Amino acid sequence: RLIDSGIKGPESVKDITRASVLGIIVTGVMRVLLFLAILGVVAGGVTLAGDNIAADAFQAAAGEIGVRLFGIVLWAAGLTSVIGASYTSITFITSQRTSAITRNLLTVAFVVVGAVLYLTLNQAPQTLLIFAGAINGLILPIGFTVVLWVAWRRRDLLHGYHYPRWLAIVGTVAWMLTIYLGWNSLAGIAELWG
Repeated sequence: RLIDSGIKGPESVKDITRASVLGIIVTGVMRVLLFLAILGVVAGGVTLAGDNIAADAFQAAAGEIGVRLFGIVLWAAGLTSVIGASYTSITFITSQRTSAITRNLLTVAFVVVGAVLYLTLNQAPQTLLIFAGAINGLILPIGFTVVLWVAWRRRDLLHGYHYPRWLAIVGTVAWMLTIYLGWNSLAGIAELWG
């Protein structure tokens, strides 16, 4: 998405770094706040059901309004995730020359096909999410491999930018971890469809 918006090159490293760090911080803060909210509800003596703990916590804290607010937040998070994942998937089969209208139509078609498959397979969303997570566990090491290959072997593609050696080493260690975790994400995936 950054490349599509024209943010690229060594001169944009500071902006890209700032945006990614800010995204990580916001995500981390939101997760901590959600944890603290649920902890506060449980510490107050509420027993949460096992099937939807977060919704139960919101309901215990704010009643029916809490459940509705939780539903809106969950819907917005799901919608942005579906659109983002669909857009990203479409970028793998299109090029820079593909028009924005075509890319948008393909993204909508991808969402529609996904919805039809969901309804046809008649699987619980939880099962599909676990399956998607397992597949994503494979995509990360593959993409990471390309980034590390460029950082270590094809610095000419970076137009003069050089990753610090320590960062490339930490990246390599993280890459090995993603390979291990990606392999483990496949364990038991056949049981989901049994």
